Amino acid sequence: MAKTKTAPLKIGFVLDDSLDTPDGVQQYILTVGKWLSSQGHDVHYLVGQTSRSDIPNIASLSRNIKVRFNRNRMSMPLPVSRKAMEQLLRREDFDVLHVQLPYSPFLAGKIIQAAPHTTAVVGTFHIAPHSKVVHTANHLLRMVTSRSLKRFDDVMSVSPVAQQFARRTFKIKSEVVPNTVDLAPFMRATPLPEYRNDLTVLFLGRLVERKGCQYLLHAVRRMQEHNMVEKPYKVVLCGRGPLEEKLRKYVREHKLEKIVEFAGFIEESDKPRYMASSDIAVFPSTGGESFGIVLLESMAASRGAVLAGDNPGYASVMHEHPEALFKPHDEEHLADALAHLLNDPAKRKAARDWQLTDVQRYDIPVVGAQILAHYQAALHKRGR
Repeated sequence: MAKTKTAPLKIGFVLDDSLDTPDGVQQYILTVGKWLSSQGHDVHYLVGQTSRSDIPNIASLSRNIKVRFNRNRMSMPLPVSRKAMEQLLRREDFDVLHVQLPYSPFLAGKIIQAAPHTTAVVGTFHIAPHSKVVHTANHLLRMVTSRSLKRFDDVMSVSPVAQQFARRTFKIKSEVVPNTVDLAPFMRATPLPEYRNDLTVLFLGRLVERKGCQYLLHAVRRMQEHNMVEKPYKVVLCGRGPLEEKLRKYVREHKLEKIVEFAGFIEESDKPRYMASSDIAVFPSTGGESFGIVLLESMAASRGAVLAGDNPGYASVMHEHPEALFKPHDEEHLADALAHLLNDPAKRKAARDWQLTDVQRYDIPVVGAQILAHYQAALHKRGR
């Protein structure tokens, strides 16, 4: 029986990767899924190998192998049985399958091809390629998945960068529906006691080359050598990764130990309070970003300004405020930007004011309603 427009929907989020990591795509799925559940919809997660048991209605459908792709870590599913997927979809009878693109033919591709004709298939593109190798790999992927790509009723992209990638590489037209955050926990977060009275610069991310923490430290060294900052300040680095020992050695060699603090890995539940403790949050990523969820979180929580590396994904968030962007490899530019903000509380307040206004458009009730509209359009195509 066809459902009315206002009836609850049964929605299956499809992801080849695991939900074990707090990366951008995983955050997107869980944020949207939680909101849809709060609106009365029946939300399920059809994913690759995962160990999480704290998420309702999660189905781990494959064995995955860990790989590095697009200068990022991820896991890739091994082939699954199409018959098993058909049985799963018949049993669950989803109204909508929401697939995260690009996807593997081994898991998501088989789910799409096994979907009953009454089920709407909707997709979201997340990726922004970081190299020619990634472009080439995705051209090949388009050829492999060309049959299942025809099954989509509606496709979204999280940013203009992802939209351009979808059009150029996969020949798919999509509408930009931005990434989203539940802003409430960040906007009500309070600073941690140990940073409440300190002038604080925050970095949060994996300690890997692409995330650019090393360029922040280069800028800090320059500020110290040239006495560019008038008051004492701290630099708090949140995260772990393969560059950690190299970064610690750099801090020791340049006598920055009294300024730079390695906070280690930060749990998602603690992240809002760290961000609320920052007078300046700095994200010097060199590329490979299709958007910038961490920028939205900091814009909502920080007591000061957010600075972002001038890559296409981050620029799509900050495009109306180019003064908030910097070239990560240009330590002189970053040092100047940091010093000006550290020395000028009025500039930090002005940045805080526009950030709080701009970030509202990305709140989950706003974006969630847009996603639901795409579901309804896709269901209409299916005659539902």
